[in-house]
Formats: sequence, structure tokens, C-alpha cells
Amino acid sequence: MLNYLCPKQFVEDIYQIDLQDLKDKGIEGLILDLDNTLVPWNDHAVFPEVQAWVGELKNSGFNACIVSNNDASRGEKIQEIFDLPAFWKAVKPRRRTFRKALALMALKPSQVAVVGDQIFTDILGGNRLGLYTILVRPLNKREFLGTMCVRKVEKAVLFGLRRKGYLK
Repeated sequence: MLNYLCPKQFVEDIYQIDLQDLKDKGIEGLILDLDNTLVPWNDHAVFPEVQAWVGELKNSGFNACIVSNNDASRGEKIQEIFDLPAFWKAVKPRRRTFRKALALMALKPSQVAVVGDQIFTDILGGNRLGLYTILVRPLNKREFLGTMCVRKVEKAVLFGLRRKGYLK
């Protein structure tokens, strides 16, 4: 079970993701989480440096789309700013929406990375399909109450993954 919860990479933020390294691994597409990965939770602020990173991602030849458990009313304006396709109410970690994203990008699981801030949604969902998973630290400590409770369990999981040598 731990291998389903273990990200392939754990980085501070999206800027620490080495796009050339992903290309070298055969990654051609990225599935991006929205809240606390690209933008702070429950905020409409899109930082210019995030816009620049998404631009660099696209200029580097990667396909990309947003997969979020949030609803479209919150994310459509942000989606327009990034000029990326998006899937809302994804019910991550269920595989259905990840499969839709793969179909949209016309890529195989081995060619796609998932980038997100939550082990039990982004990482578990991506690992269940054999995607390359990248965990980032949440942008903001302010979160949905349910997520705050899950973070305590995530902290214990990360500790266990480090102790067993799965995570550096």
C-alpha cells in the first residue's frame, strides 16, 4: 500500500520541477492540481511567476491540463488565464478523470506526470494508473477543514515513507 502513497518526487514547489529531467524520463504531459499547487486554496490570485512557469511548460513542448476536485465556477477564470484544458469535480483519487486527461492529451500513463499537493488525492490517483507522481508542498496553510484533518494523516505517511527509505 505504501507504494501507492509514495510520490516519485517530492519538491518544495512547482519551480523545483526539472522539466528537462521529465523529458529525459519520457514524460510528455502533466496533469496539474489547482488548489494549493498552482494557486492558494480558495483564492483567485494567479501569481505572475506561476503564469510564467506554465508558459515555460508549454514552450518546452509539454501537453498539460488541470484536474481538480473543485468546481468550474471557482476554476474557469483561472483556467482561462493559464489557457489550459481542465476537468472539474474530478473526485480524485478516482481514476476516471485521470483517464479523461490522458485521452485528451493522447498520451499513455508512462508519458504523463501528476503534480499535486495531496497524497490521498493527487499521488494516490496518479500511482493507481502508473503515472509519474510529483508531490509539492501546499502553497498556503489555509485550507478546507476536511483537508486540514487529512494533512495530519499525510504527515504520518510522509514520516513512514522517509523512515522506510521510500522518500528522501
